Amino acid sequence: MPLRFGDNVSTAETDYGTVLLDEQGGAYWELNPTATLVVRALLDGADEADAAAALVREFDIDQAQARQDVETLVRELRESGLAS
Repeated sequence: MPLRFGDNVSTAETDYGTVLLDEQGGAYWELNPTATLVVRALLDGADEADAAAALVREFDIDQAQARQDVETLVRELRESGLAS
């Protein structure tokens, strides 16, 4: 399922990654460069497997770890209400 941020979520790129702000609830998240890469890929239409593959290419990490990291990030974003 594609990732989408709610209308109440503002994003801003920083030198370190991306900041997410839930303007309705006041929640503030700072995504590191790996999470930013995953979010960008998913927002651009990639699936979770593609996002994990991008992590492996960019950061030379294990495929299984990359998949787990992507799944965890997506789950946390959805559970927080920032994304659907």
